[in-house]
Amino acid sequence: MAKQKVVTLDGRTGEGGGQLVRVAVALAALTGTPIRINNVRGNRAGKVRGGGLKAQHVSCIQCLADATQADVTGCSVGSKTIEFRANISPEAIKNRNIRVKAESAASILLVFQATLPFFLFAGDEPGSPITLTIQGGSNVSFSLSFEYLDQVLLPALERFGIKVERKLEHRGWSHGTPEIGSAKFTITPMPLGHSLKEPNWPRDRGDITRIDVSILVPGQVQQPLKEALNFELGVVFPGIEINFLLVGDSRHRARMYTLLVAHTTTGLRFGRDWLYSGSTRNPDYSKIVTEIAQRVVDELDAELRKGGVVDEYLQDQLIVFQALVEGRSSIARTPVALDSDRERIDRMDEPFGDGSLHTTTARWVTSQLLPQVKWINDGRVCEGAGWKTSSPDLSIESPLKDLQLE
Repeated sequence: MAKQKVVTLDGRTGEGGGQLVRVAVALAALTGTPIRINNVRGNRAGKVRGGGLKAQHVSCIQCLADATQADVTGCSVGSKTIEFRANISPEAIKNRNIRVKAESAASILLVFQATLPFFLFAGDEPGSPITLTIQGGSNVSFSLSFEYLDQVLLPALERFGIKVERKLEHRGWSHGTPEIGSAKFTITPMPLGHSLKEPNWPRDRGDITRIDVSILVPGQVQQPLKEALNFELGVVFPGIEINFLLVGDSRHRARMYTLLVAHTTTGLRFGRDWLYSGSTRNPDYSKIVTEIAQRVVDELDAELRKGGVVDEYLQDQLIVFQALVEGRSSIARTPVALDSDRERIDRMDEPFGDGSLHTTTARWVTSQLLPQVKWINDGRVCEGAGWKTSSPDLSIESPLKDLQLE
């Protein structure tokens, strides 16, 4: 196999956290581009979120290393430097029933996010699915939840032609007594020779038609929280249908999770959630439910008032898929970002463009590992690389050669 130039990334760039690591390793596994990340999670300070790899990052990297028979150094908790060089491409993998076990209640969903781009391109002649079972946390701090993935992210990815069946086998929590959960994903890879399709993303948000509510709280908190949410939603979104989609018992006073998902006439979904982070040592639930309801409703209202076609958290999670599609996409958070008469190719030597720091950093990482990608007008338009699956008889060099990577 021909030697390729190593792409070196500074882990302090942009958001400087785990997202940079996940996106970089995902694309390194998919494209075969060797990478080195220095100062891993260098912008994360403190005892709780301090720098270096955490358990969920190690799980992501190890899963992709096993799948690609990669040469890896630095894949251990606390490591500040990681090197990754894949040796086989997605089409060549043999194991299509994969299990990932985190060493703690690390986020199941962040591991899934990091591995999905690779497995999407692991198509074979019979069209066999990939089964991915991940143990860890389904509701943890600083991560999307299973509910957000199920109700917002995966429906959005269907617009790219991505099909994933999902089942939460057991819920896992980081709050209260740590509890390990499990989720099973059945991924339908792209057929050989195919790329992700250009998403038919609406340019208009449309009107709000209903708001779905999911709550996971102790049993005695369920009714008070429902009443508080009904009140706040009625004030901020009068006349809008409120649907309590999930009401579950979290079985611990420290576990209180709420998700709101607004649906629109153009088929878009906007999510806003909160895994309660306040003190629950001697909880005054009457105050807590009001605090939760006011926060999630106000944040959803603020997001919708921006008038864009994607919420803050979904936008950065779609960047890697925009970069891989064949064709153009525009998924912006503000109406101004959707309107432009002139096109200007963005400079990509640092995080750039419209959106949160996570979004701008994700764009930068994709530009380092997929140099064919063009971002236009401050990242508001993406001209994707058109990455395709290849014959399983080809080495990892062949799809790279087809895309003329340097």
